[in-house]
Amino acid sequence: MSGARVVITAGGSGIGAEMARHFIARGDRVAVCDIDPDAVAAIGAETGALAMVADVTDETQMQAFLDAADAELGGVDVLCANAGIAGPAGPIEDLPLAGWRDCISANLDGAFLTTRWAARKMRAQGSGCILLTTSTAGLFGYPNRSPYAVSKWGVIGLMKTLAMELGPAGVRVNAIAPAAVEGPRMDRVIKAEAAARNITEAEVREYYVKGVSMRSWVTAADVAETALWLTSAQASRISGQVIAVDGHTETLAP
Repeated sequence: MSGARVVITAGGSGIGAEMARHFIARGDRVAVCDIDPDAVAAIGAETGALAMVADVTDETQMQAFLDAADAELGGVDVLCANAGIAGPAGPIEDLPLAGWRDCISANLDGAFLTTRWAARKMRAQGSGCILLTTSTAGLFGYPNRSPYAVSKWGVIGLMKTLAMELGPAGVRVNAIAPAAVEGPRMDRVIKAEAAARNITEAEVREYYVKGVSMRSWVTAADVAETALWLTSAQASRISGQVIAVDGHTETLAP
């Protein structure tokens, strides 16, 4: 798959930035967007990829990025619809509607806008791979994180539907479901959950690890390496699947 044209949302840091590094190391050409201007500047300088500021919930901004990516790369072979936010933490009776809507919009509207664009391109050329980033929360549910869990279940529904729609055109669609990925984003999630449950951050970290059979955290590199395989010739008949990168999640309940 070396030489593929790859578009990644939320590619400025975390999983998205690691995906960009791995695809570039394979010999692919990459374009990324992110909402954080500093992260965009950093990943662009580091990798030489096309990097633009864009909010995945804003159709005008996304269209500008996707048009620029199309012009730079000359099309798209791989789309990683990776953007998403954690959303508010707490029992549902305490959650604000605005926080619910922000989470659903970032995690589902962004996936819709990017996959709609890629579907048009890939159907016309008769090939391509779409990867959506979901979560083990989209497989189990997630106490005190209902907006996030709902949105990630929705991502899986979108993936399954697109696999059916685009399969006859030679386009594969899959989802990667990471467990807790170590890094600054997860640190913020843990802090919010500890506050919502009135326990310590150490206790939250302990229950995350205890809920995984391998008693370990996931790294962004683990997810990026899975993305490489799913877009390789070795995975040429893998479509419509959720691939968990999680060390086997037993429970997300405290």
